[in-house]
Amino acid sequence: MENEYVKQVIVVRKDLNMRKGKIAAQSAHASMKVFLDLCDKEHGSYIFDYEPGSPWDVWLNGLFTKVVVSCDSEQELLELYEQANSNGLPSSLIVDAGLTEFNDVPTKTCIAIGPAKSEYIDKITEHLKLL
Repeated sequence: MENEYVKQVIVVRKDLNMRKGKIAAQSAHASMKVFLDLCDKEHGSYIFDYEPGSPWDVWLNGLFTKVVVSCDSEQELLELYEQANSNGLPSSLIVDAGLTEFNDVPTKTCIAIGPAKSEYIDKITEHLKLL
């Protein structure tokens, strides 16, 4: 795995017309949530254990590549999230509480897929445009 390209792709809903800062915050939430969801929480601490040479190892100790792309709707976002899950890829869905945008309505804003081998993520996201 050491020579294989590993990345994380963050998909942001374009139809929400979020401010740039909001997009950055939501993207960061998605990227971190994938990691935290895979951690064991023990006595208030997060413990993350991964195999040497695994995609997590290659990503965390390598280029730490993230690519941010966009989709056009909540439905498309959820379809991409489901595809990632059904293919066994690490993924997270962010639902914003709506406190600063979206009029106090919880809103699905973005997902993160990976880290995983690029070839697996690309099967799901290669048609999406860079944000």
